[in-house]
Amino acid sequence: MNRRTFVSAAAAGAATAILPAQAASTGVKAVAFDGLALFDPRPIFGLAEQFFPGRGNALATAWRVRIFEYSWLRTLTRSYESFLRIAEDALVFALAQEKIIATDAQRKQLVEGFLNLRTWPDVAPVLRRLKAAGLRLAPLSHFSVPMLEKGIVNSGLEGVFDHLLSADLVKAYKPDPRAYQMAVDRFGLSPREIAFVAFGGWDAAGAKTFGFPTIWINRMNAPDEQLGIAPDAVGANFDALPAFVGV
Repeated sequence: MNRRTFVSAAAAGAATAILPAQAASTGVKAVAFDGLALFDPRPIFGLAEQFFPGRGNALATAWRVRIFEYSWLRTLTRSYESFLRIAEDALVFALAQEKIIATDAQRKQLVEGFLNLRTWPDVAPVLRRLKAAGLRLAPLSHFSVPMLEKGIVNSGLEGVFDHLLSADLVKAYKPDPRAYQMAVDRFGLSPREIAFVAFGGWDAAGAKTFGFPTIWINRMNAPDEQLGIAPDAVGANFDALPAFVGV
């Protein structure tokens, strides 16, 4: 996805129309979710604007871009650090890039916002529907296990997920195949039996390349990534998901 449009698009509540798509496969037995497909980060970036009026959106955009770049670079260079450490380092860089002076307390509060995430409003009903249909569910995320656990408790979703799959477990961030392989190993299924729900177009391309039936929940109305591979379906929100997995 075009990450530089994330904050402004989120604030405007932009969303694409659901594209017609057939069910991923009649053989889907489990569903894996990117962390941001589940958890809404807008309060964190809203806090940046609250701290730095008129400059917070630019800071949040620079910060978000650098978080992704650092995660990919640390995977490529095999110098893994946890998501929160990357978020902290990326924030220091973004503040310097935007020439913004922040207090230690402001930096801490921004980073710790990732420990206070809740799901997007449409997520919980769909997750419960999938669970009731017998599908096995797991986040497959850059977030640490404690971050996932906190977000699940914050959202009242205890007992919904069968596994919590964090990049920490394999010391590699998506789209490295080691990250996607966690779902195969933990569910004990083939890639074609596991549907993947992406938040970013780049992640949709990575998951599809790995072999998952993939749906991109394009909440930000982002343009298609030019990576030579497209997801099986695109939806504006989680309402598109039950039909995709055949529920």
